[in-house]
Amino acid sequence: MSQNWSPIINPEALVQLKNSSEIILIDARAGINAEENYKTEHLKGARYINLNRDLAAVDCNPGNGGRHRLPAFDKFSEVLSKLGISPKSHVIIYDDKNGSNAASRFWWMLKAVGHEKVQVLNGGFQAAIKAGFPISLEIGNFEEAEKYSVSEWQLPLANIEEVDKARNNSQNIVIDVRDKNRFDGLTEPLDLIAGHILGAINVPFSENLNKEGFYHSPQTLKEKYSKILGNTKPENTIIHCGSGVTACHTLLAMDYAGIPIPKLYVGSWSEWSRNNLPVITKQK
Repeated sequence: MSQNWSPIINPEALVQLKNSSEIILIDARAGINAEENYKTEHLKGARYINLNRDLAAVDCNPGNGGRHRLPAFDKFSEVLSKLGISPKSHVIIYDDKNGSNAASRFWWMLKAVGHEKVQVLNGGFQAAIKAGFPISLEIGNFEEAEKYSVSEWQLPLANIEEVDKARNNSQNIVIDVRDKNRFDGLTEPLDLIAGHILGAINVPFSENLNKEGFYHSPQTLKEKYSKILGNTKPENTIIHCGSGVTACHTLLAMDYAGIPIPKLYVGSWSEWSRNNLPVITKQK
């Protein structure tokens, strides 16, 4: 976690910044009708980012890198510039899924290109409204920024071959953050096979949150993940989900806890399950 910039900002702190010209507020809601919902109602001044269009390269074959592969560097650079984001911008991101959807993915991507001042709104859209942040249907005009130089992902990544080696290595941990029913193969709403990577353990991302939908304290999260990792180093830890999006929720939680950010397996279950690799499916 950055000494000066927590990856999480609470709704009350955001309300204090509501009139600040220093922040760029990003609405990262995703899913059915997300952009239409943004146009109908959003936090005042927020700019919209689209998961499939702006934060991923959606391939017709998820077996090649997963359902939400990382976009090309020039594409991401263009997205940032169009949003008016420069390397010095203070970016605050929210979604309507407690940060577990595209908000944490965008946070990871910005961190991965070296952006320092980026935070995710604790509790998301609903929490901001409850705290008194004004809502609007106006889509304001804003200036594009100069080209944002993007040339590498500076946070650690793991590919499918590395995951295959790690799952059999006692020095590594592969963590699947999907809910337990998907991990156990009881249900699979998105991919062709239900189940999980043989050798992976299940730590649902939802466990990062308290019953009100806010992140647990850094101390609580540190205790939790320190116990899970044991003697395994963060650099030997691989985090994945269905397609490399909600996994970022756990990476954010670990950063919030002061734990070095582990590796992200972007392809996740959507890639693994399509490549005839060892899986555990529902036991009959």
